[in-house]
Amino acid sequence: MTASTARALPVLPADHRPVRLREWLDRQPGPWPLHDAAASRTLDALAAEALPAHALMQRAGRAVARLAMALAPHARRIHVLAGHGNNGGDGFEAALHLHSAGREVRLHVIGRDSDDGRAQAWPPDAAASRRQAELGGVAIVAGLAPQALDGADLVIDALLGRGLARPASGPVADAIRLCNGSGVPVLAVDLPSGLPGDTGALEVGAACVQARWTLALLSLAPGLLTAHGRDQAGEIWWDDLGVQLAHPDFPAPAAWLQGATGLQALWPARRHAQHKGSFGDVRILGGAGSMGGAALLAGRAALGAGAGRVWVDLLDEHAPRLDPVHPELMFAPTPADERLASSTVVAGCGGGEAVAARLAPLLAQAGRLLLDADALNALAADPRLMQALRQRGAQGRPTLLTPHPLEAARLLGCSTAEVQADRLRAVRELAARSGAVVVLKGSGTLIGRPEPHHAPWINASGHAALATPGSGDVLAGWIAGLWSQIAGACVTGDSSAWDAAELAARRGVWLHGRRAERLAPDGQALVASRIVPDGQDG
Repeated sequence: MTASTARALPVLPADHRPVRLREWLDRQPGPWPLHDAAASRTLDALAAEALPAHALMQRAGRAVARLAMALAPHARRIHVLAGHGNNGGDGFEAALHLHSAGREVRLHVIGRDSDDGRAQAWPPDAAASRRQAELGGVAIVAGLAPQALDGADLVIDALLGRGLARPASGPVADAIRLCNGSGVPVLAVDLPSGLPGDTGALEVGAACVQARWTLALLSLAPGLLTAHGRDQAGEIWWDDLGVQLAHPDFPAPAAWLQGATGLQALWPARRHAQHKGSFGDVRILGGAGSMGGAALLAGRAALGAGAGRVWVDLLDEHAPRLDPVHPELMFAPTPADERLASSTVVAGCGGGEAVAARLAPLLAQAGRLLLDADALNALAADPRLMQALRQRGAQGRPTLLTPHPLEAARLLGCSTAEVQADRLRAVRELAARSGAVVVLKGSGTLIGRPEPHHAPWINASGHAALATPGSGDVLAGWIAGLWSQIAGACVTGDSSAWDAAELAARRGVWLHGRRAERLAPDGQALVASRIVPDGQDG
């Protein structure tokens, strides 16, 4: 689809306002589409068709200036770094508004420019915005001198936009490094310059603006929310520029984003007439050698998430069969009869090499199966187990895989760097190969399904406090405890077993991250046992 063949978008009144993304996700049910660079170009073209000439860039510049004055109301000396594309055009418009509002503005043009100072080489809208800034009296200089930002109160980064295909280089990379070294707070337009919008993955040593705030315009890039995106973007704001986002001609999203309100609306309420049998049985298989704590963490999390009954099958035959902290946990061997078919089974938490021998019957008989940690390593090492996993999926029996990037790399037969270079591609590929719902852990955890028409979900909660031993065991048990409650329940009118698995994963990942945020607002490390849900996290 091209802009010329698509219908123009309906446009809302122009008095749009930027919203802080995190607060928006907590208030609005969503879900919200995340678009890659190709789709964002289509969206820009569709929006421009529906507006008078140059109006979209004017709205973008006004939005940037408004937010800059709201976030830094006392900033008097503002420097705008403008590249040579439409992102730079947004910077010109913002500079003009800030200048008109009485700020001392200096606009630095970085990269390609015509020798005589005119803007023939620029995209038409950006050229028009530059002319308006010049006529409006904005001070425009070529390049960024080493000491140019001394005394600045705020920098607006409008260097590079959504179409970045390779690391920033030359004068643009130099300007990025000077900006980062200045210590001046930065508001990035659309993306921190140097960050790949489709992936959020930075090459080692690549220049990328370290923003305090980022204002996404019209649509949201997936790279803002996964890999290095959240570290580089700072606090993310979004302005739809008054353009209606729900439209049949919109391109398909690369991913979806949803927060608390939407997930809560999808989750069934616990009814008065229900009892513990209504919320399912969870069985944990793991805890080999000295790793019994991993299985206990998973079991405790399943209890705290609301499972009806939880059994732990410890692979270490000498380990005590009692959890004095949570005596509600029961200890018993995993059955090989119809009880297994009606259970939600978690295998692998602290499983060591011993868990591999136990996987074949689980793959054949478990009603719902979540594989984590050493179970994933066993799966990667044995093609027969992987084939059995695919057969489960073909038979309509759902499985959840919860790998971190190294485990995902083993399953895909590639390097961890390749997984992290394009996390969205990795989760789609692993889900398709395995026939399972995949939770690819990391910054901006992804949840993907095997069906190609289902775009992955990106989780917006959590931070570095979760980078601690046992955190993944807690997540596995948490998801299983949620999954057991909705097994067999009709979550939505056309729900399936795969919908239930995906929803449990999305909700579990989100709650896991939100609990860490509440316990450690600054991201300091948490002991995993503190992350275990206490029944108050819904």
